[in-house]
Amino acid sequence: MFNFPEVKLGIVAVSRDCFPKSLSETRCENVCKNYQEKFGDIFKCETIIENEKDMLCALDEINTAECNALVVYLGNFGPETAETLICKEFNGPVMFVAASEEDCGDSLSDGRVDAYCGMLNASYNLALRNLKAYIPEYPVGTADEVAEMIAEFVPVARGIIGVRNLKIISFGPRPQDFLACNAPIKQLYNLGVEIEENSELDLYASYHGHANDKRIPKIIADMEAELGEGNKMSGILPKLAQYEATLLDWAEEHKGSRKFVAFANKCWPSFQTQFGFVPCYVNSRLTAMGIPVACEVDIYGALSEYIGTCVSGESVTLLDINNTVPANIYNEEIKGKFDYDYTLKDTFMGFHCGNTPACRLKSTTMKYQLIMHRGLEPNSEPDITRGTLEGDIVDGDITFFRLQSTSDSKLSAYIAQGEVLPVATRSFGGIGIFAIPEMGRFYRHVLVEGNFPHHGAVAFGHFGKAIHSVFKYLGATEIGFNQPKGMLYKSENPFA
Repeated sequence: MFNFPEVKLGIVAVSRDCFPKSLSETRCENVCKNYQEKFGDIFKCETIIENEKDMLCALDEINTAECNALVVYLGNFGPETAETLICKEFNGPVMFVAASEEDCGDSLSDGRVDAYCGMLNASYNLALRNLKAYIPEYPVGTADEVAEMIAEFVPVARGIIGVRNLKIISFGPRPQDFLACNAPIKQLYNLGVEIEENSELDLYASYHGHANDKRIPKIIADMEAELGEGNKMSGILPKLAQYEATLLDWAEEHKGSRKFVAFANKCWPSFQTQFGFVPCYVNSRLTAMGIPVACEVDIYGALSEYIGTCVSGESVTLLDINNTVPANIYNEEIKGKFDYDYTLKDTFMGFHCGNTPACRLKSTTMKYQLIMHRGLEPNSEPDITRGTLEGDIVDGDITFFRLQSTSDSKLSAYIAQGEVLPVATRSFGGIGIFAIPEMGRFYRHVLVEGNFPHHGAVAFGHFGKAIHSVFKYLGATEIGFNQPKGMLYKSENPFA
């Protein structure tokens, strides 16, 4: 995977001039030592910030070291103005964290740092200046604890840096009756995301321009190796390989001033009749490379997938929150058989035609899109509807989430942690049986009440904490989650 940023961390200690500078200096050195032993490199700024001139010197040091994420460490109370100005001037995500008191013996006088108090003033000054910073849930700690907090900041910083350097390329227009995938793009610009909207004709012309691309045989061979025994429709691979080369070239040639790219592409209904295949498998392969390709021109779906890729550092997928689990499957294979006592309403099937990466499926088979085949090629062998990658999704922990602009251009989001159950779906497409505690209530009072579309991004693992921090940093006004029993949603009927 190559399409997300590498975080280069810097740390700068601050000190209020009425405190001994050595308090911050020594504690910062201990933090760096702990971090480097457990997690990796971090650049320690030699300048201790006591005033605005120190801030400028420190900023020059950090920029010269090419840091793209910064930790501001309150080794003591800290100077409110200078420590928040460096947040303003630094071009990247900033974390604020503070030192707790150390063992003092019989006296807590000369060595007292008062950073618990200083963090309050830092946060207040950040708000006065309309500055955003990442502040951990409990932002005051020992050197070891602060090192752990910094490690948790890294995936958050990666997500923020990625979004600020992202271009989403779309090929539309959106399919008829898919207004759910339509959302105002103003918030993309507010986030720093660039958007390039194109016509299917642009994609069609570029695709035909790759007819004799020299990479096609190599891409076919790679597809064959990935599919293995699941390569049931090898005759469609040349077209799919040509399409993959087309998208990769478009990404490289059109990223412009941006470092990273995601796609939101139209994939039906005219795609099949004109291109002669279904693009799902290629979409899955690019997503596995770290270049999410959202279905049905779902621009905010692509953004959500990309954030999940940055945070997890691994491949993700985009799925429909699709259908309920039949009662017979629940009763026979789910009820009472897992650590969490899932009810039927806690379960659902997440599905899409075939865009989930092969590494996220238990077994992979190249197939045809069943629904499209009914309409486009009834009573005939599949031809133009070939190209889906199908199989049951691997079981294990997941995070289901989405960042979305509302119709009135406000950022809202949701996050829910759960798991894919090791239960056969008996269905088609890339599909899995998902279980999320209190999913029924979450579905009604977050997804339905919040007017979210049917697409949700899926990260494979529990990443809710980091994703929530990214959404908050980016300015989401509401972040829904699957609230436990006894914790009512605002819209929930207490008598239901």
